[in-house]
Amino acid sequence: METVLQTTLKQAIKCTGVGLHSGTKVSMKIKPSAAQYGIWFRRTDITDRDNMIAAHYLNVSESLLCTKLSNEIGVSISTVEHLMAALSGCGVQNALIEVNGPEIPIMDGSADWFVRKILFGGIKQLLEPVRVIHVKKEVIVKSESAFASISPSSSLSIDFEIDFDDVAIGYQTKSLNMANGSFVKELSNSRTFCRNSDVETMQKNGLALGGSLQNAIVVNGERILNPEGFRYKDECVRHKMLDVLGDLALAGAPIVGAFKGIKAGHSVTNQLLRKLFCDSSAFEMSICSNEIAAVLPGVGVRKEDLPKL
Repeated sequence: METVLQTTLKQAIKCTGVGLHSGTKVSMKIKPSAAQYGIWFRRTDITDRDNMIAAHYLNVSESLLCTKLSNEIGVSISTVEHLMAALSGCGVQNALIEVNGPEIPIMDGSADWFVRKILFGGIKQLLEPVRVIHVKKEVIVKSESAFASISPSSSLSIDFEIDFDDVAIGYQTKSLNMANGSFVKELSNSRTFCRNSDVETMQKNGLALGGSLQNAIVVNGERILNPEGFRYKDECVRHKMLDVLGDLALAGAPIVGAFKGIKAGHSVTNQLLRKLFCDSSAFEMSICSNEIAAVLPGVGVRKEDLPKL
């Protein structure tokens, strides 16, 4: 049986952008790394203490408006979910991300920029097999009106529902099997969204200082304030699914299971991972077979799969 190998980038990727919540200009470099390295962040603006942060669900220190990771001494990096979704959706298991600020650049509010740079820069195989996490029994988390579950399946699938009072968003639902490049084709360019009233509240509290119509969809009742409108009628639920893939990527290896979310956010997804891995009978890790490799999110993705904006 042919071994399914881990991957990294062929070349480094550089970008400069604004942090969504801090409003500060941030430079970032995504660098190739060795097999078994995993995904790590390095805060290059911090040189007097440990500046390395592993992309791991146990390092999630805050998850109200985005996913924030912190190491043992409190050095942190925020808004990692879109980049993590891009790496997972393109099948990259190993990389070092160097950032000279507290946040990953928000770019256009989706994972589109990261995905394009990864696919055009190329991916290379490494001489270690991929390991995958198989969900063996259903795990459920409930929090007020939010719900998330993950259950056994032969591939990774995401089913999500949202329901907002704002008519511009309303009720949306979508289900996708994440095999065959579904993430790149259908989710990667879906932007983050918020209500105009929430923007005003967040900015009064020192958050979303870098937010604009260039990096988020903003709605006000039945109105979409972005002149270009939605990229998809259901762009909001698609973005929620993008976030799920990014947050699940913090498991440390590809997950094979069926995820369902109802009004769930970053916090509920992180709680779900913590509950899953607290029960040794709920999951199993194994070397990836060819059959499973064929249905992982990033396998077989081509530049031609990129959505046209």
